[in-house]
Amino acid sequence: MPYLFSFLLWLSALASFAQNPKLKIKHLTGDLYVYTTYSTYKGAVTDANAVYLVTNKGVVVIDAPWDTTQFQPFLDSIQAKHHQKVVLAIATHSHGDRAGGLAFFKSKGIKTYTNKLTDEILKTNKEPRAAYTFTNDTTFTVGQYKINTYYAGKGHTKDNLVIWFPKDKVLFGGCLIKSTEAGDLGYIGEADLAAWPKSIEKLKQKYPNTKFVITGHDAWGNRESLDHTQKLLREKKL
Repeated sequence: MPYLFSFLLWLSALASFAQNPKLKIKHLTGDLYVYTTYSTYKGAVTDANAVYLVTNKGVVVIDAPWDTTQFQPFLDSIQAKHHQKVVLAIATHSHGDRAGGLAFFKSKGIKTYTNKLTDEILKTNKEPRAAYTFTNDTTFTVGQYKINTYYAGKGHTKDNLVIWFPKDKVLFGGCLIKSTEAGDLGYIGEADLAAWPKSIEKLKQKYPNTKFVITGHDAWGNRESLDHTQKLLREKKL
């Protein structure tokens, strides 16, 4: 009987995972998944993409759900689908669609990291900060995987990082890279429009064999997103 009860709980959690319209999770490649949540920006419901990696030592989350009501459902979904706990969370810059889950993740005993620039911005804005910081590009080893952080320079913000998954040749660009669906650069209140094209060019040179490029918003795809971001930046200067 206890086994039946446990099985029914698992089925219930899995059903919630599959039917939750506010949290969409899609397998990308290997042990990598893209997850999408939603918030309202300029009066319109807007998506935000992030990723997680399942290792044999736990799950690594890059960024956080944009919708705060989805923090716990997100962890529950991972547990139901993968039977793993999240052990590490890295935020790629200071905005709420990236660093908004730091306090929640910390409260769950998850190790949280940002780069030093992000930490300084969060501190200045009196917002929750990660438990740990790093100054230089850093490689995290979790289980059988390596995860690389890379700072190409200023762009969408002065602190925007990208994450490289070398085994699968996947680049998570976050808000530094615009989707090919994007008609403009989105929020540029903290952007450096002069430095941004150079940062994208650095990414193109550093990761020439990228199979997937995950953008912070809208549909993600391949290296065309890098070219499209540069095109939008050129148009912005006209």
